[in-house]
Amino acid sequence: MNMNEVIARINALAKKAKEGSLTPEELAERDKLRRIYIDSVKANLVGQLENTYILQPDGTKKKIEKKVEKN
Repeated sequence: MNMNEVIARINALAKKAKEGSLTPEELAERDKLRRIYIDSVKANLVGQLENTYILQPDGTKKKIEKKVEKN
C-alpha cells in the first residue's frame, strides 16, 4: 500500500467517523494506518536532516550532528 492509498483510507475513515461511528475493526485499521503515516513522516524528516549542512560564515559547510540525549 503506497502512501497515497494510506492517506486516502485514513481520510475515508475520518469522514465515516464524523458521519457516524466506526466499528472496532475500523478503529484498529485507522490506528494502524495512522502509525504507518507517522512513521513515514518521521523517516522522511530524519533522511532530510541527515543530508542537511549548515553554511558557516567563513563559507565552510558543517554537517548537522545527531543530538545525544542526556539521561
